[in-house]
Amino acid sequence: MDKKRRALLQAGMIAGGTGAFALGYATPVSKAVNGILNGTSGVPANDRIAGNALAPEFMVDAAGTLVMAENQVVSPVQCFGCWTQCGLRARVDTASNRVLRIAGNPYHPLSNLKPPAQETPVREVYTGLAGEAGLDQRSTACARGAALAEQLQSPYRVTQILKRAGKRGEGKWQTISFEQLLQDITEGGDLFGEGHVDGLNAIRDLDTPVDTGNPEFGPKANQLLVTNAGDEGRDSFLKRFAFNSFGTRNFGHHGGYCGFGFRAGAGAVFNDLKKFAHGKPDWEHTDFVLCIGTSPAQAGNPFKRQGRQLAAGRSDGGLDYVVVAPTLPNSISRLNDGRGRWVPIKPATDDALALALIRWLMENDGINADYLAQPGPEAQAKAGQPSYSNATHLVLQAPHPEAGRFLTAADLNQGDADTLLVVDPQNGELVAQSHGRAAALWVNREVRVNNQPVRVKSALQCLRESAFAHSLDDYSARCGVPVNIIEGLGRELKRHGPNAVIDAHGGMMSGNAFYTAMAVMTLNTLLGNVNAKGGLALGAGGVAAVENGPRYHLAEFDGMVAPKGLFLSRNRFAYENSSEYQRKVAAGDAPYPSRAPWFSFSSPLLTEHLAAAFAGYPYRLKAWISHMTNPLYGISGAQAFLGEKLKDPKNLPLFIAVDGFINETTALADYIVPDTLTYESYGFTKPWSGVPQATTTARWPVVTPATPRLANGDYLGLEAFIINLGKTMGLPGYGDNAIRDHQGRLHGLHTGADFYLRAAANLAFAGTPVPDASADDLVLTNAARLMPLIDNTLAPDERRKAGFVFSRGGRFAPFESGWQGELMNKRTKESLCIWNPTIGTSIHSMTGERLSGCAALYEPRFADGSPMRAHYPEQEWPLLVTSYKSHLMSSSSIGAERLRMIHPENPVSIHRKDAERAGIQHGQAVRITTPGGSVEGIALVRDGIVEGAVAIEHGYGHTELGAREHMINGKPTPTNPRLGAGVNQNELGLMDPTRQDVANVWLDWTSGAAVRQGLPAKIEAV
Repeated sequence: MDKKRRALLQAGMIAGGTGAFALGYATPVSKAVNGILNGTSGVPANDRIAGNALAPEFMVDAAGTLVMAENQVVSPVQCFGCWTQCGLRARVDTASNRVLRIAGNPYHPLSNLKPPAQETPVREVYTGLAGEAGLDQRSTACARGAALAEQLQSPYRVTQILKRAGKRGEGKWQTISFEQLLQDITEGGDLFGEGHVDGLNAIRDLDTPVDTGNPEFGPKANQLLVTNAGDEGRDSFLKRFAFNSFGTRNFGHHGGYCGFGFRAGAGAVFNDLKKFAHGKPDWEHTDFVLCIGTSPAQAGNPFKRQGRQLAAGRSDGGLDYVVVAPTLPNSISRLNDGRGRWVPIKPATDDALALALIRWLMENDGINADYLAQPGPEAQAKAGQPSYSNATHLVLQAPHPEAGRFLTAADLNQGDADTLLVVDPQNGELVAQSHGRAAALWVNREVRVNNQPVRVKSALQCLRESAFAHSLDDYSARCGVPVNIIEGLGRELKRHGPNAVIDAHGGMMSGNAFYTAMAVMTLNTLLGNVNAKGGLALGAGGVAAVENGPRYHLAEFDGMVAPKGLFLSRNRFAYENSSEYQRKVAAGDAPYPSRAPWFSFSSPLLTEHLAAAFAGYPYRLKAWISHMTNPLYGISGAQAFLGEKLKDPKNLPLFIAVDGFINETTALADYIVPDTLTYESYGFTKPWSGVPQATTTARWPVVTPATPRLANGDYLGLEAFIINLGKTMGLPGYGDNAIRDHQGRLHGLHTGADFYLRAAANLAFAGTPVPDASADDLVLTNAARLMPLIDNTLAPDERRKAGFVFSRGGRFAPFESGWQGELMNKRTKESLCIWNPTIGTSIHSMTGERLSGCAALYEPRFADGSPMRAHYPEQEWPLLVTSYKSHLMSSSSIGAERLRMIHPENPVSIHRKDAERAGIQHGQAVRITTPGGSVEGIALVRDGIVEGAVAIEHGYGHTELGAREHMINGKPTPTNPRLGAGVNQNELGLMDPTRQDVANVWLDWTSGAAVRQGLPAKIEAV
């Protein structure tokens, strides 16, 4: 840290808290004052009141006619300021090819709480935004969405193909042609004077095993890893290449280091361990929301929509809510003190609170017994319940060799293995789950299986025993929430019943993340609110699949292959089925522990991919194609461990990044391919849970890309790179005759538009086809600029319908379609799991212990099962580090000058009493140290944080994205030290001290999710 800056900050604090504010915001204030007086360009402003404000996007004249501004159009787009991915509208200056301003798309449910029908003409909708009457339909963008358009002209942006000209990470690059890029990466060779590197042609071997001793690992083609940040609209295009053209099993994204701990636990409750379904409150109709590990209007998804719903609910709808978090969130303030409450909690102890509430509800007649007693869909329908659970199903207990699964009719020779048994409460007899009546909730008895006595317990009984393993006083001591507060929360949940919802999200990223999320989400099942209007609602998802729709088969093509073998992250595959396990058993050796954890029920994990490859367990990588990913910044502890490993090409010989910027991870790439940014590219997304109306967002290039233009007229970016790579390698699915339409005719795939325009046709014709767009719709939104390309690509009857999709920014179901009477329209039909038999029959590959199939208290632990505090005792590491989401800054938005002017850096929050014990003053420079590293920041001493915690706002502390100078062709790139301001909490991440053979950072021991909450730490003044 700059010593002069530190001295100024400390001196400023002598005058009190206002000094820190004045010093921190001196530059923004001076710029603002100068802009008001002299104009932002240093000359007098155009108007003494309006300054240099833009001309209005539209005018409504005296006759009520909408008049477009000269040389401007307003086009619907998709935001990528965060993972909510709202629908926006962009004001584009057609003369300068610049996005002038961003606002919300009024058709889109993420930007308008009650949007008009999509069939409403664009002119009518835009006119309705004008004047005071427009407040009801006002469609806005958050600060991030409004500011990120300036990234299009960022001086730190990559707009040329770069090949490293020095060692990895040295920051030296040379520009090369597209032809040389394709030659290098497909053919390989001595590309950097460091020895031979296999090209992609050599790596794509679909027949030879990557390891003959372990045939389940699959072919050598699996030695290519393909990753993206997540589905920002081009996921299906990239997966098409990875899985079905190249044939690699290994595809990863940021979920493992973002919210996967929550998603896995929620998926276990929703009985969905493939797509990991989860729900969100039906904010329009719920009465009480208990938020744990998330804060509406600040975190979770969809955060902007939730913020507006929260404001409306607490102002008009009688909504009460509580946010449980280590730090005081933005959604709680004195202005809403009567509606919202904050409950402080120790980091990484949410499971203790959830289990305490489960116990209290069971002890105080707070569970929905009528709901829980329905054992199947037949009984559910007769009882008029919104969903059903497996609370009454009977779980085989140890020492039965298959303990953890449900008792079936086949076990008693009374039927097949698919018929689950429950107890009839009237006569105590065992009957089929499908018998159509309520079943006994509390069962603990013996049955005879194969003539042997076996104890069975109902799933709810198992949960009761798990929750009652600890007292309320014990739970309170663990989480720091007083018993009277726990009891008060229990009374609120009981009082509101199915109209109370427990919400959670990324705050579950702890060393016990999976079981914490499972416990939290189980509360919703106990209340019986899933599928109910005003309860926990699944998102409605997209209107229809755009990949294989009614007009074109985009995900299926001649010659496509199916990936085979084991994922590099050892997921979706039981360790007991591996050759390693079988060899140990055959040799008479103890099969446990495995060399490293196997995550049998998790999705592919980018948290584990690289560590697995570097250790060669299960096998090594030879190449990585990364699209927009930045795991070295996002995974706690990764920069120190994985970053150092990645610098050595021997660990991963070929690294190709497709990105618009050089981030902390792509700075170590061998090649960087410039990518188009959000407003320059096509894409189709659907909202996360939280939107009850089926929605598919469509984006398209509203400005000309800044990337190089290729010989065929396409612009370089992800799509052009993949298509030309596929054609160069002769892969199936690219070039001529690559796309088949609904009549069997074949079409070429040579540009991104060839793919996405046909996807738009699929979307337009799904179900009831949309109307044709009018000429006025196309002109007002500038979708008319696409029509020549659409006319050359699509069939005549598809053209104006695709234009309709682009002129609305997607396709949207009617607002009223979200509900069906007292139920949500989109409902899960799966049995909700009080006990998940997949989890309950799993054995942890490191410890050999059978996992609990229901919510249970597991303190944060490492891979070998040992508690974190056994390695890092509280006496030495008295604090716990936690992170929280910024309502302004995301992990990639630091380059937006407007956001930095408002919030230039992130101070380190610490409780007043902890600060006093450490001798720390407000505004003083401090050093936070964990067993994994240390960072320095500015102390924000406050009462709005639980005692014993240190909280760091996510999104700051970058070392790249323009914060560091690179050399391209011997010339330095622009830099700005302000881009590196603040603290990145992930630099404090720990290594797992119990993983000696296959080293990696600390991951949740069951799901493999990254751990960033509850890191042991100490703090000192600097």
